Amino acid sequence: MAQIFPEWTNKIPSYALLAIILIIATMTGFFWYYGSPKYTDVGYRPIQPVPYSHKLHAGDLGIDCRYCHISVEVSPVANVPPTQICMNCHKIILPQSEKLLPVRESWATGLPMKWVRVHNLPDYVYFDHSMHLYAGVGCASCHGNVAEMEVVMQVEPLSMSWCLKCHRNPDQYLRPANQVTNMKWVPSPDQMEFANRVRAEKGINPPVDCSGCHR
Repeated sequence: MAQIFPEWTNKIPSYALLAIILIIATMTGFFWYYGSPKYTDVGYRPIQPVPYSHKLHAGDLGIDCRYCHISVEVSPVANVPPTQICMNCHKIILPQSEKLLPVRESWATGLPMKWVRVHNLPDYVYFDHSMHLYAGVGCASCHGNVAEMEVVMQVEPLSMSWCLKCHRNPDQYLRPANQVTNMKWVPSPDQMEFANRVRAEKGINPPVDCSGCHR
């Protein structure tokens, strides 16, 4: 009896299985990358109500991060600077600038500026700024060199795997307390020796279990 289907059709199930595997692998890889913070969040650069230049203020003028973010060393949250901070200088410097009109209106009405937060962690994540600064983790480790940014953008994914990478091996990120806001700081040749000493003195032992960040 003659065969109904040609011999090559016997390979169809194998080809179909291979195609399904390839499709699943491709879709997994697609969402693994394009759905991750490394793709969706890195590069986020929102438009602010005032074109504030960190390059000018923190870079050219050398204003320390803590002058504007006043509670970062004592609070879990890095505060968004209140209008009073801006007006400390701009009552005198460029008091009539059109760019600063929203700041002057905020000052006159008492209504806060509507700054757009750039680094925004999910609500289910607990992060303490003061604890990290106390340990000696510099601002640039998470935020990049903002002193060179005209417009601040997110440069790190701030994902769980990214955080755990530091928690598991923090030595290379620890620096002297007086260097935490120094955007140009680089580790010295004896960094590991320094880190071991600081970890012992401050009892630094970053958690790597779930309860460390999810409370």
